[in-house]
Amino acid sequence: MNTKTMEGLVGARRNIDLVNTPMRVYNQAERQGNMGAMERAMGYVHEFADKAEDYKTKAYEGMKEEAKEAREQARLEREKAIQKHKEEREKFEERIEENKETDIVEFSEEGKVLLKDNTMFDNTDVAETKVDSVKQPVTYTKTGDISQVEQDANISISL
Repeated sequence: MNTKTMEGLVGARRNIDLVNTPMRVYNQAERQGNMGAMERAMGYVHEFADKAEDYKTKAYEGMKEEAKEAREQARLEREKAIQKHKEEREKFEERIEENKETDIVEFSEEGKVLLKDNTMFDNTDVAETKVDSVKQPVTYTKTGDISQVEQDANISISL
């Protein structure tokens, strides 16, 4: 909390509390019919009320300043976050560029023969690959060996 705001709130509260004493004196003087005491007491009431109003204005100004500072702080934090995000993105892009490698595919002799057998060229020089629909699907293990997939699996879904 801003010191100006605190000072304004405390001062306003204190002066409003101080108004109670001259008001009691005024009420007592009114019952007794003492006009001089009533006027003096009312002077103090106005003085304390005016001071309370001044402190209220001071507290209001302090709150405005505090809100302005909070907005500025939030703006600075947003800018820092945006800058940090840009730097992280640049570092990430640099890492991607560093790790970018070209993969090389090498065909075995058996693969070259299969590729040659399954590829036909026509007049447009576009390769078409023959698809053999008779082959059974295969699964490869972690070591690269082929393991046959069993076709006897039954799946039943009930809702």
